[in-house]
Order: sequence, then C-alpha cells, then structure tokens
Amino acid sequence: MASAQEYLAHVLDLLGRVEGITHRAMMGEYLLYARGTLFGGVYDDRFLLKETPASSAALATQCSPYPGAKPMRLVDVEDRDALADLVERVRAEL
Repeated sequence: MASAQEYLAHVLDLLGRVEGITHRAMMGEYLLYARGTLFGGVYDDRFLLKETPASSAALATQCSPYPGAKPMRLVDVEDRDALADLVERVRAEL
C-alpha cells in the first residue's frame, strides 16, 4: 500500500524545525533525509526512524517498513521540538 501525500505533508510539517529536510519518493513510499543523511521514511502511512540508540531510547514500538527490511522505530511524537531534537540525535548516530 502506498503512503498518502497528505500523510507525507503532515510528517514534513512535524519536521519543520529540522534543518535541511528533503524527501524522495520510492515505490509509493517516501525516504526522509536531514542535510543529506537518510534517517527514516514514510511507509504505509507510518512515520519510521532508523534504529539507533537514540531512537530506541525514545520510541517504544519497533516495526518493519516492509517484509524482510531491518526494523525501524514508529514515531508517535507530535511535539515538534522533541521530534527535531530526536531526528538530530539519530542523524548524528548514523
């Protein structure tokens, strides 16, 4: 199932305080980058971050973006400041 453009717009709005956010469409889903570093994506209308010590500590739910993929962390944070801090920490760990 492809992710909706409306959900991508919501995620990009949440990431508004993160410097250098870009995205790339990939097979109906979206890869997310911060200053050129791939840190997560939107898969099946779920916002997921790569597995790092920071994402593991901050986000409880682990899931796979698609069958056979490495596990990622489901973002359940709506606080833009907290999310910006988390993305910066994840980016630094990658």
